[in-house]
Amino acid sequence: MKVVLQRVRRAQVSIEQKVVGKISQGYLLLVGFEDQDTEEQLDYLVHKITNLRVFEDQNQKMNLNIKQVDGQILSVSQFTLYANTKHGNRPSFTEAGDPKKAEILYQTFNKKLGEAGMTVATGEFGADMQVDLQNDGPVTIIFDTDQLQK
Repeated sequence: MKVVLQRVRRAQVSIEQKVVGKISQGYLLLVGFEDQDTEEQLDYLVHKITNLRVFEDQNQKMNLNIKQVDGQILSVSQFTLYANTKHGNRPSFTEAGDPKKAEILYQTFNKKLGEAGMTVATGEFGADMQVDLQNDGPVTIIFDTDQLQK
């Protein structure tokens, strides 16, 4: 599982010019899955994401988590996080998870974020989406559960 987390002042996702998910301050999460991903990894990342201290306190030090600033999450599925560009100029996506399993994992991940007390807006799994955001910082963190085994 890979997650690109961007701290944002606002973000929204649209499909065919219709906004389907929108947040104010919080995180835009770009989320990709592979077939080996487990529910244990989902739990780990939900804990890390909801407790990550990247919002500034009164001393302008990154010391607050998303809950402490009443932030929201916009979660967008993105299989292209598993692009392999090693050979040639056209990326291969064979490392991305089977779409049926990946969609279940994506829905479960978002549900777990909600159960952790987060307001979660989403895009639509597998859709052609346009994402608009105002990056804050910028602050961008990359989570890759493959690195957990190393």
